[in-house]
Amino acid sequence: MRTIRRSAAMRAQVMIDHMERLGLAEYVAYMSNRRRLFWQNFASGVARGLGIAVGFSVLGAVLIAILQRLALSNLPGIGDFLADVVRMVQRKL
Repeated sequence: MRTIRRSAAMRAQVMIDHMERLGLAEYVAYMSNRRRLFWQNFASGVARGLGIAVGFSVLGAVLIAILQRLALSNLPGIGDFLADVVRMVQRKL
């Protein structure tokens, strides 16, 4: 009977040690603070949105620079296509 209690106590202690290593108490405290959770998720959403906007702007600028160089190189098929695109864009503006 005593060995069963010791064995159960040892298993319980091992489980407690595992939970402490996982940081379960900190996670529960974090999840229970709704205000902090809201503001942290809000800030991460704003940062993600800004990252997407900046990344899209840089990608667009690089694409435009490449298209300009292609247009200046006077390639027969690509130059005509880009001229048509430029004309369509100017008509819309």
